[in-house]
Amino acid sequence: MKKIILSAIMLIGLAFSTQAQHISDNALGLRFGDSGGFGGELSYQRALSSNNRLELDLGWRNRNNFNNSGYDDSAFKLTGLYQWVWNIDGGFNWYAGVGGGVGSYSYDNNDNHYSDTFAFAAGDIGIEYNFDIPLLVSLDFRPEFGGGGYYKNNYGSDIALSLRYQF
Repeated sequence: MKKIILSAIMLIGLAFSTQAQHISDNALGLRFGDSGGFGGELSYQRALSSNNRLELDLGWRNRNNFNNSGYDDSAFKLTGLYQWVWNIDGGFNWYAGVGGGVGSYSYDNNDNHYSDTFAFAAGDIGIEYNFDIPLLVSLDFRPEFGGGGYYKNNYGSDIALSLRYQF
């Protein structure tokens, strides 16, 4: 049993000690996903070291008579994530991160108006490819917890495709 535990610890240590390829200092682009109804988000990544970075995403929406329901709604959401990046092979990386965010939403239904702000915790796991040109393409999954009355059962998640220009 001790050998199994020692082997597992060594494998985990090896996985976390592998060097990622150099990640770009900055990347700016769009993150396309469901994101609790936000759709596209403006996305910025800033390298903090050779295998860590900060990602900031700003999502917003403004819909009139959504799905012929009589609802008019507007919302914004700002998400910040600290990410660890590991190289798979060549230009392929995988990454995981934690963070959170804040947002605000409001909606009108005939004579009723409702608005609120919310905070949430978030995680992130994904895969990305760095092209030889300054383009980064990624696919990720982001669960979000909290959100007050914005998310049903205080949980929301999305899968998104991102395109970013690296500089």
